[in-house]
Amino acid sequence: MSGKLYIVPTPVGNLGDMSPRAIETLRNVSLILAEDTRTSGILLKHFDITTPLASHHKYNEHSTTRPIIERLESGEQIALISDAGTPGISDPGFLLSRECRRAGIEIETLPGPTAFVPALVNSGLPCDKFVFEGFLPQKKGRATRLTLLASDPRTFVIYESPLRLVKTLQQLAEYCGETREASVSREISKLHNETKNGTLKELVEHFTVNHPRGEIVLIVAGCPETNSNKIHKNKYKDNADDDE
Repeated sequence: MSGKLYIVPTPVGNLGDMSPRAIETLRNVSLILAEDTRTSGILLKHFDITTPLASHHKYNEHSTTRPIIERLESGEQIALISDAGTPGISDPGFLLSRECRRAGIEIETLPGPTAFVPALVNSGLPCDKFVFEGFLPQKKGRATRLTLLASDPRTFVIYESPLRLVKTLQQLAEYCGETREASVSREISKLHNETKNGTLKELVEHFTVNHPRGEIVLIVAGCPETNSNKIHKNKYKDNADDDE
């Protein structure tokens, strides 16, 4: 009988966000797979969780996934956690869950913290439809992604490091226009959590002077429908011209 993989979210900042169900699950499985055992070790010690811990991260997941699948196939119950938030959301997790699906192994993902949801709601920007972009490509493909996002009518979400925030805001202002509304949230759920709203130009000016710290979630308003329609029409016209 196959075992079961539990995907368990962990707090993005405030340890009080750890759910009783997450704690119980981590105590009852036979093994916990962690992105960084040092970071997760602190969390587990805080909640008096003594379950064995093993590394599973983007640098070793191609070599560790098969042995994990074999343990699950033998009947073990195993949990996957990341440093913060929900595994698989800009964190390791996709490869293992895909291989479990292929092997017919049951997966159960617990609900819990993920950074972009509170940032999106805090932004005050439309969130009935949105695009989760995660981290933008650093080099190859970056301009293409920015061009596509700039013309999308939906609000979009970007994860960014504090060191690259100003550069990314400057590029967004170039592609989307300086007056596009946006929001920057940092240190979500922590003591010094902050959300700053404004146009892209205002945010560039603010964070050029006030150097940000902590994890960053950037929310950008979608392209106004009229502008988006014009952009798409021009694309179709260009394509038609190319075909002639």
